[in-house]
Amino acid sequence: MVKLLPLTPCAGLLPLEIGGITVTEVALERIYSVAPLAGKTMATSTALKEQIGLGLSAPNRATSNRSARMQWFGHRTWLVTAAVDLDELAAVTDQSDAWAIIRIEGADVEDVLARLVPIDLRAATFKNGHTARTMLGHMSVAITRVGGQVFEVMAMRSMAGTLVHELEVAMRGVAARSNF
Repeated sequence: MVKLLPLTPCAGLLPLEIGGITVTEVALERIYSVAPLAGKTMATSTALKEQIGLGLSAPNRATSNRSARMQWFGHRTWLVTAAVDLDELAAVTDQSDAWAIIRIEGADVEDVLARLVPIDLRAATFKNGHTARTMLGHMSVAITRVGGQVFEVMAMRSMAGTLVHELEVAMRGVAARSNF
């Protein structure tokens, strides 16, 4: 009998380091989408605050504590990295296997991402904790600044190879520019 082994979305693709930029995979145990029912947004936020210490984050923001992360994910939708009980308050859907999440960091990380992302990710406008749904190349992603020169990028699991390839090409381009 064949024994199946679980693999992460970026298994065999990462880590990657080019020109001082590193890309690593972020493996989260669980991710749930939370969509409050009509008229239940405040009650949902209160229940989340009681359960995991984080209420619903503001639009285009991500917050975290030691045990969980809350990320705005679009109109009336958030992602949370902890199990929650929101019966009759929100639709909660397990997204744990749906996403490839990478961390990209280094001194020229903004230059690398500027080649691929049509939004301004410079620190003056896209600060720590800011998050956006946007395009990276031709794929839809969520991108969050998690540190000074550190971003996390989420793409659908099926796009993991494309995500890594696009980043690698941009990283090589920025590194080549530095060699002249």
